[in-house]
Amino acid sequence: MDAEVIVVGGGPTGLMLACELRLAGVDVLVVERRGARVSAEARAGGMHARTMEVLDQRGMLEPFLAAGRPMQGAHFSALPLDLSGFATRYPYLLMLLQTKIELLLEERALELGVRLRRPVEVVGLRQDEAGVDVELDGGGWLRGEYVVGCDGGRSRVRKLAGVGFPGTGATLTALLGDVELAEPPAEPIFQERHDHGTIGVLSFEPGWFRVITTEYDRVAGRDEPVTLETLREACVKIAGTDFGMRRPRWLSRFGDAARQAERYRVGRVLLAGDAAHVHFPAGGQGLNLGVQDAVNLGWKLAATVRGWAPEGLLDSYHAERHPVGARVLHNTRAQSALSRPDAQTTALREVVGGLVGVEAVNDLLGGMVTALDVRYPMADGHRGAGDHPLIGVRMPDVDLLPLDGGAPERAFALLRAGRGVLLDLGALDGVHDGWADRVDLVRARCPARTWAIPGVGRVPAPGAVLIRPDGHIAWAARAQGDGDVRAALNAWFGVPAGVLTG
Repeated sequence: MDAEVIVVGGGPTGLMLACELRLAGVDVLVVERRGARVSAEARAGGMHARTMEVLDQRGMLEPFLAAGRPMQGAHFSALPLDLSGFATRYPYLLMLLQTKIELLLEERALELGVRLRRPVEVVGLRQDEAGVDVELDGGGWLRGEYVVGCDGGRSRVRKLAGVGFPGTGATLTALLGDVELAEPPAEPIFQERHDHGTIGVLSFEPGWFRVITTEYDRVAGRDEPVTLETLREACVKIAGTDFGMRRPRWLSRFGDAARQAERYRVGRVLLAGDAAHVHFPAGGQGLNLGVQDAVNLGWKLAATVRGWAPEGLLDSYHAERHPVGARVLHNTRAQSALSRPDAQTTALREVVGGLVGVEAVNDLLGGMVTALDVRYPMADGHRGAGDHPLIGVRMPDVDLLPLDGGAPERAFALLRAGRGVLLDLGALDGVHDGWADRVDLVRARCPARTWAIPGVGRVPAPGAVLIRPDGHIAWAARAQGDGDVRAALNAWFGVPAGVLTG
């Protein structure tokens, strides 16, 4: 074997997955077709709250916060959303270009011992019961126990694995340019609708800006060139000005095609990020969706490689993440439609804009765009979970007090090692043996009497919770004797071995 897991694609999804796997001790090789370590291409431009939280869970967030710029709120089709009341330490959008995100993730991956090869392009794939072989464009093959395609919307891995990619085609043409502006808008985030389309101008770094134009009912040909003059003409047509644009760093074009892989797993081949789903970048959800795919998949694939994964654990990746991806495709289609520059849509926007001012609607849309409200289907007794209202939601970053009287500790700090955590807040009776090699037992007190959960509301603080490595709650107890923790441990962390001690 050349590696236990071969990750095809060194973008944010592939690098985050590599970090997760390596944290669990898996030998990982990332192959990337791009030759340059840093590219001018930066499709994504920010991180939402849940992505910052998963980085925080791993102790990786600080460099990203230092490099980025917080911007209050998010938006739904350019209708502003207020995140100030959301139960998260990061109720904002972090403006940070994908190039910098990739650089920081790559640095972390290399620190962890991930191997990276570039430029390498995969042109063939075959799998058997023991592993997967990938053929390289320069000749030769690599073999791994598993292969994960994180190689973008035109994924070669997805095509070679024979996975269908159904969805809807493009209905519009959007142009993107990272340029200097002599006469930029006053607002750091400028978005307007006009008779001929929409225009947005985002300020990322002093002296240059990202300009995005959208023209509806015109789909550009794949080979149609994108030049500074093309972007300038679109700006003048839509907004009546080009803002004095000059010296482009990067020019690109995209549409609103929305497609999703039929399956995220075919035997020993898996898909994540844009290889599994593409959509219009409304609300800035794409990079975040991919990174969160990686965090869901990483620990499950590592458990499978290490041999302790219970039956069906790896298949739960598709079961949990495919509906999340489908919801993003659905809401981005809605946002695209809500931006059309016609009188009927204008009337609809006014109605929806009024509804967004209602707290419940703001919270619903905000939870969706930030992914803070993602709840996996673990309830109804699935995998020994029981029926507690916390089951399936992300663990909130509550303050915890050690029983020995030490300094308070944040809940996210318990997840630094990427292991499961059985957090005893007074409801566990005795020592639960058998999972010490994969689950940490932590005993503490929680000062908060209720926990605020986006999409759920306030829930009485539990007596114990079992937290998966991805930060989602797999089991919870209200009081001593409530629920079968051993069944939940067995269901999520496999056959017991050894002794679990605190």
